[in-house]
Amino acid sequence: MSDAAFAPDTAPTPPPVIVQLLEKLGLAYRVCGARAGLPAAQRLQAVLLEDALGALLVLFPQSQLLDLNRLAELTGRKLTAVKPERLQRMLGKHALGVLPGLPQLTSSPCLYDERLLQVPSLFVESGQPGVLLEIASEAFKGLLGKASAARFGEPLSNIRPNLDRPDDDRAEITQAVQAFTARRIQQRLEETIEIPPLPETAQKIIKLRVDPDATVDDITGVVETDPALAAQVVSWAASPFYAAPGKIRSVEDAIVRVLGFDLVINLALGLALGKTLSLPKDQPQHATPYWQQAIYSAAVIEGLTRAMPRAQRPETGLTYLAGLLHNFGYLVLAHVFPPHFSLICRHLEVNPHVPHSYIEQHLLGISREQIGAWLMRYWDMPEELASALRFQHDPDYAGPHAAYPNLVCLAVDLLRNHGIGAGPQREIPQSLFDDLGLSREKAEEAVNKVLAAEVALRELAAQFQHPH
Repeated sequence: MSDAAFAPDTAPTPPPVIVQLLEKLGLAYRVCGARAGLPAAQRLQAVLLEDALGALLVLFPQSQLLDLNRLAELTGRKLTAVKPERLQRMLGKHALGVLPGLPQLTSSPCLYDERLLQVPSLFVESGQPGVLLEIASEAFKGLLGKASAARFGEPLSNIRPNLDRPDDDRAEITQAVQAFTARRIQQRLEETIEIPPLPETAQKIIKLRVDPDATVDDITGVVETDPALAAQVVSWAASPFYAAPGKIRSVEDAIVRVLGFDLVINLALGLALGKTLSLPKDQPQHATPYWQQAIYSAAVIEGLTRAMPRAQRPETGLTYLAGLLHNFGYLVLAHVFPPHFSLICRHLEVNPHVPHSYIEQHLLGISREQIGAWLMRYWDMPEELASALRFQHDPDYAGPHAAYPNLVCLAVDLLRNHGIGAGPQREIPQSLFDDLGLSREKAEEAVNKVLAAEVALRELAAQFQHPH
């Protein structure tokens, strides 16, 4: 455990208010940089929760998921994460960037998971992002004199999301649906879930996708029969993101001069599918808006696909569609499990250190990836798309159509490491770049191009949030 990562002139320092507090408490500590590979059982996670009675600081190791239902049973209170604005105001008073895990800093009562102290030392947020304090557990115990101990965290090792057993998906989804709905009599999943039928426009586009003789006139005809879709395709082509010369006058113009047949057919399909399920009213605080995340991911994947060696390159339009729909399972969960979806949102807020698949597995028994891929197959969408949704969180996936989930995995991780999207940031394995024939530099270039066009892409996303 060395601090060699920091050059002498950039040695990390905790915020002054924290240094003063630690001196006042007479607490021995060592400053170190946050880095991948620190044991999760030693990383302290601090979350500030509240209800009508006031705030409660909750401390637990990052090797656990904070279960709000258990907390409610223990405390008799229905606690949720403090609103981000309020937390920012509180931290701002002390010039802090993140919530430190020191009970003495807040006036709120504190509850901690008793298993927190089973390790020799803890790595605690200092309030300065990226700077941790290593404190011996025995010394940290001294800070918990007024705090209450209990067991409320669920060890992540007990939760096993189904990342790579697609053959079990149908049975697991059926089981989850039957557990959470009154319709246990019907055995067929398709009859149990009220999934809206594929819109007519989408059906026509799918036929064109697989027709080798389809022309620009054919796709223009289909898009023009749906005025909202036509308006979106034209404004897409006119967006500064594509920097088209001259004015875009028609759908045909948009296809021929700017976007191309392949991209329009997949963009139109993504738009048509997006309209089948409405955005949930509830969403986790801090979440990147659904369509903004979708469009950023699609744009990054478009850039990554173009940067791949020609011989390895999958179908560009289809990788774009995979990016646009990669989180579609989120909409399906909200549609199929409405009351439980709010519970998922509250758990995502208090467990920012945990990937969403663990939270969904713990609460429902399935993940959005499983149900999203199932729906793609049910709707007879291309198999590449179902694979992209299903295996997007497995950087080592090497099965059929691997380039599609690999590209989604890379794009989502790159964006997350730039602060777009939800969930913990993670080190991207070199093997993922190698499998796609991409260098880290080329991949970063693709992301930077998208981030540079942020304003243009946000405008496009706004059309999805509030369709014409």
